[in-house]
Parts: sequence; C-alpha cells; structure tokens
Amino acid sequence: MNNTEPVEIDDYRLELENRIRNLLWTVSGDYGLDMKPDVSLFLRSKAIALYDGIKQGALARYYDKDMLGLYLVKKIFMEAGENELTFVAQLCIEEAIGEKVCKERPGIRSMQRQCFEDILDQEFEKMPSQADLAGRLKVNVLRRRLSEGEYHTEQKMQPFMELVQEAGSTKDTMELIRIIDRLYNSLIDPKFERNHGTLEQVLAVTLEDLTEFSWEDYLSEEMYEEALETYVDKLTTNVAGLENAAVTEEMEEKRERRRKVTVVTPEMQEKAHTYVELNYGITYLTEAEEKRMNYLMCRDIHSDCSLYFTEGILKNPAKINYQYEYAKRLRNKNIWLYHDKHRIVKQNISELTATLRKSLVLRSESQTVFSDRGKVVPSRLWRVGRSREARIFEQELKGDASDFVVDVLIDASGSQMSRQGEVAIQAYIISEALSNVDIPHRVMSFCTFWDYTILHRFRKYDDPRSENENIFNYVTSSNNRDGLAIRTAGYDLLQREEEKKIMIILSDGRPYDVIVNRPNAKNSQPYRGKVAVMDTGMEVRRLRNLDVSVLGVFAGEEKDLDTEKKIFGKDFAYICDITKFSRIVGKYLTKQLEIDE
Repeated sequence: MNNTEPVEIDDYRLELENRIRNLLWTVSGDYGLDMKPDVSLFLRSKAIALYDGIKQGALARYYDKDMLGLYLVKKIFMEAGENELTFVAQLCIEEAIGEKVCKERPGIRSMQRQCFEDILDQEFEKMPSQADLAGRLKVNVLRRRLSEGEYHTEQKMQPFMELVQEAGSTKDTMELIRIIDRLYNSLIDPKFERNHGTLEQVLAVTLEDLTEFSWEDYLSEEMYEEALETYVDKLTTNVAGLENAAVTEEMEEKRERRRKVTVVTPEMQEKAHTYVELNYGITYLTEAEEKRMNYLMCRDIHSDCSLYFTEGILKNPAKINYQYEYAKRLRNKNIWLYHDKHRIVKQNISELTATLRKSLVLRSESQTVFSDRGKVVPSRLWRVGRSREARIFEQELKGDASDFVVDVLIDASGSQMSRQGEVAIQAYIISEALSNVDIPHRVMSFCTFWDYTILHRFRKYDDPRSENENIFNYVTSSNNRDGLAIRTAGYDLLQREEEKKIMIILSDGRPYDVIVNRPNAKNSQPYRGKVAVMDTGMEVRRLRNLDVSVLGVFAGEEKDLDTEKKIFGKDFAYICDITKFSRIVGKYLTKQLEIDE
C-alpha cells in the first residue's frame, strides 16, 4: 500500500493540476486538450492520480473520445447502469492503451505498477466473493498485468478475461466499443439485448433523442445548463481511470474530518513566493510598496498573511510556462461562453446602462429653491418685516453626476471553478455599464495560496473601456480569505476623492483558507467556518460605517445562502437567472445614486 503521507490538496492544488495537465498534454500531443484534473486522487495515491492523467491523454491520442462518449451515453439512455458500464469500459480501456503507452514511454511502467498495487490494496482487503463477478474480474485483470500475463485465471472468469484481453488488440474506436458492449452484456446484464436492444439499436439512438432526455439525475446542480455535452465529458473522463470513485470519496471525507493546519519552514515560504510569481504573474508593486501594504493590512487575524498584487500571468508572466498556457485556454473558454450568451449579455449591459444613465440624469438636473441669498424674487418682497422666514432670494442648486466611484471585487477561489465563465460575465456586465456612464471603477479578483492573498487587478479606476476585456482573464484556484481581500480593496477605495463610494463583491459566501503557517505563527487557527464568516462580515460592516455602500452578489450554491446573509445582511443579491442580472444590480445601484435628502 502507498504509505506516504497524503498531501494537503488545497495547499498544492495548482502544482498538482499543472503536473497532471502536463502529463496529459505530453502523452496526447494535443496542447489544446481541455481537462479538469481530479487532484483529490492524490489522497489515495500519487501514482493513481498521475496515471489517470496519462491515460486521459492516451485515450485522446489512440481513440475517438467523442465517439466513445456518445456510445456510453446512448447505452445509458437505453437503460444500462452508469456505474456498471463505466466499470466495464475502464477495464477494456486500460487493456487497450496501458501497454501501448508503456512501450512508447517506458518510464510510465513503474507508475502504472504502483497504481495497480495501490488500487488492489485500497479496494480489495480480501478477494471478492464468488457472487461478485465484477470485483473478481478486476482483481484478475490487475494481477495479470502485474505478473506480465502469467497470472492464472479461474475457469468461470476465463470468458470475461478473454474479452478484456481482446480489447488490447483493437485498432479503432468501433472495435473497442463492440468489446465493451459484449463484456457489459455478458458480465453485467445478459438480458440486455432482449430487453433493451442490440448494439446496432443502441448506436441508432439519435442526437435529438438524447437532447430531449433530461440528464439532471446524472449531473450535479451546476452542470444542468449544457447537460448532454457535460455528461459525455464526465463519462469519458471516468472511463479513462481505473479506480473506484466511491473509495476516493470515502477517503476524501476521512481527510476532511482529520484535517489540520500544516506548518512550513522559511525555506518553503521563500519557494512559495517564487511559485506565486510563476503562476500568477509578476507583481506590479515595488518591494517597498508591497511591504507597506502588508504592514497596514495584515494585522489581527491576518497577521501571518501576505498580500500579492498582480495584473495576472497573461499580462505580466515571469515566463511562458504551462500555467500561462492554461490561463490562455481558460480566457478563451470565458470568451466562448460570452459569445454563446452574447445576446443576453448585451441586453443586460444595455438595460443596466439605461438604468444608471436615467439615475445620473435625474441627479444632474438643477433644482431651484428659495434661500436667504441669491437672486431677488420681487413677488416675495412683501414678506420683509412680516415673516421670520422671508427667503426672498432664489438659488439654483446644480446637481453633480460625477461624484461616484465603484470597486468590483470577485472571489476567484477554486470553489468558483464550475461557475468561472458566468462570474466573469457578471463582472463584465457591471464594468461595461459603468464605463458607458463614465463612472470610475476598478475590477479585481482574489484568492489565497499558502499565506499569500493574491489580488488580480483587471482594470484601474480611470482606465478606458477597452480594459474591460481583461476581465475574461479571470481564473479560479486555491482558497479565499475574504476578510483580508475586502479590507485591502476598501483601503484603496477610501483614498478616492469621490463622495459616494460603492463596493460590489461577487462571491459564493464561503470564506475558506486553511492557512499554511510559519513556525511560531501567531494565528494557528484555520480561516474557515464561523471564524471566517465573522471576520468577513466585520470588514463589510466596517466599510459601511465609513460610508462605503457594500453589495454582495451571490454566485454560489443555495445551501450557502444563510452564510451570505450573515456576511452582507439585507444588501445582497441572489441571481439564479443571468437575464435578471441587470435588473437586480441596477435596482441597488439606482438606490445608491439617488439624491440625498
């Protein structure tokens, strides 16, 4: 069994994701191939996690993933069991590509062997029962591979083993599909063809049939929008692995229960700064400016933290590395989503612009009032000596529509990954509308890696509208120390001369940072739960007490709504439907733009 201590996933997430993507891209030869690495597999075994990445790349190289994915979806549509079909496909795909990839890259073989050994140790403390044919088949397949084909298979398992071995000589995707189908029908459901249909009938299912089917029962809530495409991706990712997902989930739950703060040495801390620079871009502050901001902001509960200010790896990279290429691809993905929702986004920008413009016009209109100074009003002269409130003068009060400044602060933690494109679009809508009415505003995102809270600036307060496109550079990763980010953004906002200051925070209501402390650190308590919520809420209230209007735009899961309410009180917006975005945010901003009585 793999006895190495499990790594803290959140602390090393970027490094692990990059390593897996690197393996996938190298093996597949396709650097445009997209994937979401499941770094939680490192909990189980480093070898399992890395070998999964290799196999995803190999599957894309040797076979047609889309064709295979469609077959799997069609088979499930015809009432095959998802877990059982995934299991069968995993064994066949391993046989089809495992040996090929090792022959091309001999260094992979030791990782492959370790992967097999860890799966056997973790999933099979004892041999599965005689009735568990699937379990016994998996054990037989793995042990045969470990013994390089010399493993003796019991007689009743022989037909299934022969089918799996046949997958190793397949030349194209259709051949592989036929073997997967035969193995499922013989091992899992011998009556499938009679009750549901042959392979030809499965393949005859049309895209229209699939599109009309509701796949929600097979997906998590955030995946609903593009259900069919997402489900195909999910299946092809799962079948490239070999491990039992239920075991991975169980180990993840155990880790959460025993999770504790990690202590790192000063040498590791220095490496962390270099790592942040390589993965988030070079800072735009001088060393002296950075030290000053850390001195001012990193106090109390944040006293062992550091701030890092950047305009992102795409604008100011330390070098062109895999993280740079990954950020480019995510930017393109954000832009593609924008184009997919172009009409809705443009409509939201137009509506929000019109709402703001109307409010500013009303504010800029002059008002005429009676006063004790100004231009004499002859018709009121009779009041002289007869009334204490004579007010015989007329004075024009000119409105001022230019006395506003806005900060848009976006949560860029890993928990936002599934909503990344939608959150970028929301920030873009706000920024475009504010630019259209010439209100100065800044847009930044924040996340936390080790003890660095990274503030990624997309545009400065007085930048031209063209800079709004930088918002599509928005990338999510790691943790989030909301209180420190809000405190720091608020500090700059309070330095502005404008009278009316507004901060809009797009977050998921889940401040969470298991800080990696230096030896003898003052704050050993992780930033999460009640502690994090109270700190974030306190920073919001502090800004409001300093006459900054703070609006929380909720971009998370419904279960976290109560936390969002604790942080922002009544001034927060929950936007389930992007078409209502401009109306809800516009209503709040209009309220802030109203002329004070």
